[in-house]
Amino acid sequence: MKTVAQMLHAKPLQQVHTVTAEVPMLDALRLLAEHNIGALPVVEDGRLVGIVSERDYARRGVLQGRSSVVTPVREFMTEAVLTVNGRQSIRECMALMTDRHLRHLPVVEDGQLVGLLSIGDLVKEAIAEQDALIQHLEQYIRGEMA
Repeated sequence: MKTVAQMLHAKPLQQVHTVTAEVPMLDALRLLAEHNIGALPVVEDGRLVGIVSERDYARRGVLQGRSSVVTPVREFMTEAVLTVNGRQSIRECMALMTDRHLRHLPVVEDGQLVGLLSIGDLVKEAIAEQDALIQHLEQYIRGEMA
């Protein structure tokens, strides 16, 4: 199974969109919509200080009557962020996301944010690996392997 670093390298779009904690939540929502993504890492001086998602906005904003126009991202974000590094396996990431009910995993190396994995990224990778294994086994059964 691939590592996080291998998967990030193979992703067609490697840019990670981020926000700072002081940006109004409305700006973060616009960025989420513009890029069709569900979460934004919150960074300060290149370091991850939190993550803000559509779910965070719904729970800490809408349900509590907070205005997204004037309230900063800091008031909505999750500060205790679970991260992974490039050496971890996709299987480890899937287990973490399943156990902790996460949809996004920031990838951090030497204290710096280097990528972001979504549950969709991991599912695509798992399906691709299973397809490759099935193809390999079918070739073996047909006697096409050297």
